Amino acid sequence: MEGLEQQRLEGFRRVFDAQPQLRVSAAGRINLIGEHVDYCGGKVFPAALNLNCTVYARLNGSDVINVYADDLCENAPLQIARIADYKHIKWGKYQAGVAYVLQQKGVPLVGCDLYYSCTVPFGSGLSSSAAIEVATAVTLCELTGTPYDLKELAVLSQKAENEYCGVNCGIMDQFASAMGKKDKAILLDCKTLEYEYVPLELGGYELIVANCNKPHALVESKYNERRAEVEEALKKLQTVYKNVTCLAEVTPEMFTAAEHVLEGKIRDRAEHVVYECARVQEAASALKKGDIETLGRLINASHDSLSKLYEVTGKEPDALAYAAREQEGCIGSRMIGAGFGGCTISLVKKECAETFKAKVGAAYRAAVGYDASFYDTGVEDGVTVQKL
Repeated sequence: MEGLEQQRLEGFRRVFDAQPQLRVSAAGRINLIGEHVDYCGGKVFPAALNLNCTVYARLNGSDVINVYADDLCENAPLQIARIADYKHIKWGKYQAGVAYVLQQKGVPLVGCDLYYSCTVPFGSGLSSSAAIEVATAVTLCELTGTPYDLKELAVLSQKAENEYCGVNCGIMDQFASAMGKKDKAILLDCKTLEYEYVPLELGGYELIVANCNKPHALVESKYNERRAEVEEALKKLQTVYKNVTCLAEVTPEMFTAAEHVLEGKIRDRAEHVVYECARVQEAASALKKGDIETLGRLINASHDSLSKLYEVTGKEPDALAYAAREQEGCIGSRMIGAGFGGCTISLVKKECAETFKAKVGAAYRAAVGYDASFYDTGVEDGVTVQKL
C-alpha cells in the first residue's frame, strides 16, 4: 500500500504541480442478499469493501473544480458557475452531479484540485460510481469546513446519480459506501433508511468475489423495464391490498393469496421481489445465529430467482455462479449488483479457497471463452478521511 500511496502522491504533484492537503476514500460494496429490492422499499444486506475510490485534494484559489482520473489520465475542469451544465460529459459527471446537489443544498463550492484513484473495478457491479460520489461529497464538505452527516451525504449522492446522471438507482450503494463498518454487514431498510449493523462472522468460511469480466454498465433499458414491471405489479396488488405502499410490504402469504391478479412476466418479477425480501430477513437471522449453511442456501435461492424470475443474470453470471456451486467447499454463490455482467460472491470453506478459484476459473473459461477475475477482498470502513 505504501508504494501505491507514493505513486498517487507523485501523480498529484505531476498533474497539479502542488501538494495535496487531504485524502478521502469511500468504499465499493458487496450485497450479501437482497437484489433488485431496494427500489421496491425492501431491506438489503450490503457491506463495504476494502476496494475503494481515493481522492487527493487541495484548494486552488480559483472558481474551477478540476477532477482528474489517474487510470484515464483525463482531467475535467468544472466551472463552479456552470456546475449544472456537465450532465453529458464522459468523465466527471458524477463529480459534477454531487457538486451540483451540494450547492442546491446550500453547501458552498470552492475551487479545488481533485485527484481520483480507484481500486473498485469499473463496470464490475461493485459500485464504483457510488464510491466516487460519496468520496466527492465528503471531500467537498471537508475542503470548506462544512459539517456533514454521512447518512445525509449518501442520500444526496443517490440524488445526484438519479437526477443529474440519469441513473435510476436505489439507495443501497451510496448508503453502504458511506456507512459501512469494518467486519459488519448493514441490514438496511431502503424505504425508511433504518439500519442495523450485523457482525459478518463466517466461521470457517470466506466470501470470494469473482468478476465475470463481461463489459458491464447498468443496462438502462432493461433496468428501467424491470422497475416499470414491478410498479405495474404493485398497482395490481393494491387492488387487493389497499394499504400496501410498496412491493416489499407484500409477504409470501399475501402474494399467494393475491397472485391471481398477476400474470406472465409481471407475476414473475413480483414473485422475485416478495420472496427475496423474505430471504433477506431469514439471512440476517441466520448470520446472527452463526448458521452459515442456511445463509449459503439462501444465497443460492437468490441467484436462481434472479436468473429465472427476474431475468437479470445472463450467460456469464450464470456460468460463474453455477460453476462455483459445483466445487468442494462452496455452499452458496450468486450474482450481485444490477446484473447483465458484473460480479458474483461465493461462500467457500477457507481451506478450499485457492482450489476453488482455480477450478471455477477453468470452468468459466471453458464455458464463455475468457477469464474471470478473483479479488482478495475484506470488509472495511466505508469512509476514511486524513489531513495531509
